[in-house]
Amino acid sequence: MQQRLQKIIAAAGYCSRRRAEELIAAGRVQVDGRVISLGDQADAETNVILIDGKPLRQAQELVYVLLHKPLGVVTTLSDPEGRPIVTDLVRDIPARVFPVGRLDINTSGLLLLTNDGDLANRLAHPSHQVDKVYLAKVRGRLEDSARLQLEEGVLLEDGLTAPAQVAKVRVQGGHTWFELTIHEGRNRQVRRMCEALGYQVSRLIRVGYAFLTLDGLAAGHKRLLTRDEVERLGRLSSES
Repeated sequence: MQQRLQKIIAAAGYCSRRRAEELIAAGRVQVDGRVISLGDQADAETNVILIDGKPLRQAQELVYVLLHKPLGVVTTLSDPEGRPIVTDLVRDIPARVFPVGRLDINTSGLLLLTNDGDLANRLAHPSHQVDKVYLAKVRGRLEDSARLQLEEGVLLEDGLTAPAQVAKVRVQGGHTWFELTIHEGRNRQVRRMCEALGYQVSRLIRVGYAFLTLDGLAAGHKRLLTRDEVERLGRLSSES
């Protein structure tokens, strides 16, 4: 069956569909010895597909992992500085999985990893507005005016953020803890939103993604998603 190359590559678990498009645009993908272009199609069963001169392995069993990423671990597949990477924590998973989105090195919490590039790409697309829930600890008291600004949108250098939800505000000594729910995926977005309002984030944990939670999972531990959870994510990422 003829399909777009980026879909075939993502379905094989090689990378996300977006990354596959980048590989194709860079001329690193060949079909039957011919460098292809974005929009070209192929048949995964009859055509020889090469990436950087190496055959694309056929689709393996799809795996979906929920990981509690600890502090000090980077959300990349390799790190030139030699820091711990998230895939170090899933080496016992019998598949080459990659993270869906990312958490910065100083943020812990819920992170999905999978070899289902198609689902990962759909979950990351802004149109699906997948909720991400963070537990933030900031210095000082969260003023009502700041809470209102978070809920209406904060102007950052890359534009106004979408309205967020603030809940479970709790003052502890000289700090305030609160939950912040966003559905965008900008780089370091929660930290930048708080900093723009004059608050320094001293702790940040992602505690929810869509309907998924850490549910008592300790830092550094993981579990496989159930079939029902995978199906729910699939339905969620198919909604327009």
